[in-house]
Amino acid sequence: MTPIEAPATNPSAQPTAPPSASPAENEIPADSVFAIQLRTLSLAAPFHWLALGWRDFMRAPLIGAFYGLCFMLMGWALVAVFKHAPVYTLALSAGFLLVGPLTCLGLYQVSYRLEVGETPRLLDSLTVWRRRTGQLAIFGFVLLILEMLWARSALVVFAVSFNGMPDFAGSLSKLVDSQNLGFIAAYVAVGGLFAALIFAVSVISMPMLLHRETDAISAGLTSMRLVLTQMGVMLVWGALITVLVVLALLPGFAGLILVGPLLGHASWHAYREAVVDSPPPQAA
Repeated sequence: MTPIEAPATNPSAQPTAPPSASPAENEIPADSVFAIQLRTLSLAAPFHWLALGWRDFMRAPLIGAFYGLCFMLMGWALVAVFKHAPVYTLALSAGFLLVGPLTCLGLYQVSYRLEVGETPRLLDSLTVWRRRTGQLAIFGFVLLILEMLWARSALVVFAVSFNGMPDFAGSLSKLVDSQNLGFIAAYVAVGGLFAALIFAVSVISMPMLLHRETDAISAGLTSMRLVLTQMGVMLVWGALITVLVVLALLPGFAGLILVGPLLGHASWHAYREAVVDSPPPQAA
């Protein structure tokens, strides 16, 4: 029998493989906002973060008290300015939510040092921003724009609430007079809107920028993803922050000596629990 012959082939015809996408098209960058996974958190998680934050504070109380003292002095400075320029002071008071995350950078570094079994140092915490200067500057600029919009909105609320410039100088009680309830409601509503936006953008982004090789945009979007996908937990966390800060303000801002570092350390643990498979921290 004659073996079956294979059909003749044209040597010039080469089999064409299906076009393959380049690695850049198939792979998501390791720390892209689309690749960063988030854990599902329980409603009790914020209380756990506070417990861990208190533990960190007690392990490095002098450093924590230093940052808490800075928060208290900021409050005193605002009250001193209020006596002379109340309108602008109320507008600039929004800067608390701008300066807060930036000031807490040192507290995040302290919690990181404790997490890896090292002894935290004040100078190390004060200079930690140098590790990610560019990305932190970008994120700080975004917060600054939001703060400026908030300040401008506060001035608009003043303009539409009063006939002429009100005289609040020297007394906070003049501000909370019953005749100013409309102004207070509008101011709180506008402030709450901007506070919620800043909270959503920054709730885990600052510790994330210190801990991972990521960019400011990815960190901010990841923070917003966490807030939007787990709104219940984040509402509890935001409410706890608000209540603790308000209580800390009552005794002449002195409560910030404890509450400031407590919330800073707790925010580090919120990030560590929320983000899946965080890579090892960068070398200092």
